[in-house]
Amino acid sequence: MNAAGIGYPGRMALHARALPSPIGLLRLVVDDDGRLRQLDLPGDGTGRDTPSAPRHKRGDCCDRVARQLEQYFDGARREFDLDLLPAGTPFQLAAWQALQAIPFGQTRTYQQQAAAIGRPKAMRAVGAANGRNPLPIVMPCHRVIGKDGSLVGFGGGLSCKQWLLAHEASIVAAADECLRA
Repeated sequence: MNAAGIGYPGRMALHARALPSPIGLLRLVVDDDGRLRQLDLPGDGTGRDTPSAPRHKRGDCCDRVARQLEQYFDGARREFDLDLLPAGTPFQLAAWQALQAIPFGQTRTYQQQAAAIGRPKAMRAVGAANGRNPLPIVMPCHRVIGKDGSLVGFGGGLSCKQWLLAHEASIVAAADECLRA
């Protein structure tokens, strides 16, 4: 990936921004049109080369993404309304699209995700696609769990996955409590 604001020949410039969050420092990479291209979790171990010293100006194209992620972590947002441009194979794109259909605060198994894309026996391939998800949280691969209910496979680590699931569960529980009151 490219340093913040420096374009590739024939390609749109990319802009990076660091965003503090309850799970650590996130790195956002957005193109000139405001499309989210990459979201890196702290310690994700992907080896992707994201800018370590992002530069940004007030009102830059990363602000909308940053604001929605802050709202998610504050418990004020359950769904993202962002333009996304993840790079992947047709199979990966289908798997990632299926992630976006998993409701906030709920989980699915890899088997359920594979069935959702019409490939019921492709659980391992779905797991591999999820492992390459360039937009975790926004395309919520943390909501996919093992068939036995165990937390397996997450680029940000299982403690991060557990935190995200608990965060969403607490927001759903608080909303349910309000409805009962």
